[in-house]
Amino acid sequence: MSKKIINKKSKAYIRRKKRRRSILTTLLLVLILLLGMAIIAYPTVSDWWNSFHQSRAIASYSEAVDSASEAEIQAIFDAAEAYNASLLEKDNPFAMTQENLDEYYSLLDVSGTGVMGYIQIPVIDVTLPIYHGTSEGVLQVAIGHLDWTALPIGGESTHAVLSGHRGLPSARLFTDLDKVIVGDYFTITSLNRTVTYEVDQIRIVEPQDVAELKTVPGEDYCTLVTCTPYGINTHRMLVRGRRIDNIEEARVIIVPPGAFRIPNYIAIPAIGIPLLFLFLLGLTVYSHFKRPKRSIDELEQMLRKDREKDDEDEEEETEEEDKE
Repeated sequence: MSKKIINKKSKAYIRRKKRRRSILTTLLLVLILLLGMAIIAYPTVSDWWNSFHQSRAIASYSEAVDSASEAEIQAIFDAAEAYNASLLEKDNPFAMTQENLDEYYSLLDVSGTGVMGYIQIPVIDVTLPIYHGTSEGVLQVAIGHLDWTALPIGGESTHAVLSGHRGLPSARLFTDLDKVIVGDYFTITSLNRTVTYEVDQIRIVEPQDVAELKTVPGEDYCTLVTCTPYGINTHRMLVRGRRIDNIEEARVIIVPPGAFRIPNYIAIPAIGIPLLFLFLLGLTVYSHFKRPKRSIDELEQMLRKDREKDDEDEEEETEEEDKE
């Protein structure tokens, strides 16, 4: 066989082998990049998705309120105020019968979705829907209202308590509540009524300590509850607000569902991560095609080594068979 034919076969064989290895390596790198991109993007995308649905829930609630008559809204408020007054007469404020719960879940639910209003905390740029109860299904996506406390409509001798998670990878919620300080304010809107609370006290307590959540005669309080320390969650942080007159700049602007704005902290990673992926992929392809070409002698040497290794393997297999 001529040297020219051997060279052609050698080059073709090595090219096929290199191509297979290159394809497998590229696929593995692509899979690793996609997995890494998915892990990095999950919190951002999930938070955007939850924020989108939170905005829609608030917008739907506001639309339901706008479509209700003044008489209907007043009747709903009257029922809620009567419920809050009944809590003051209970010997055990924590005891909730099934009848109490049925009444509770029917109040302030003008949209039929379980939303009783929404809270805005301007200092941490948070606007979140408030749902009845504190089930895990509620707390994973929104803020929950403790059913044994006053409904968050304000009023003398009331103390509403709202609870939200911190540090969820899927939603922001009360993650930044520790940045709120005494003197900051937050608002709660139920139906067409907005009440404003100024933070006057922040406490760290054991989970079972509810002494700071009791109603104080003559006072109008609302306390925001979340877990602390961040990621450990052995205690509860209580951010209490005292009712003040409404502040003009605290009015909430509801974004319609069809005009939801993607915040920068979500838009930048959403654009940057795919661009980074494309750059790394392009770099991999470029480095593959720009590798220095081997000479014919080097290719022949590689082929001989592969053949010698195959021959050695065959000899070892033959020896093992002879021994058997």
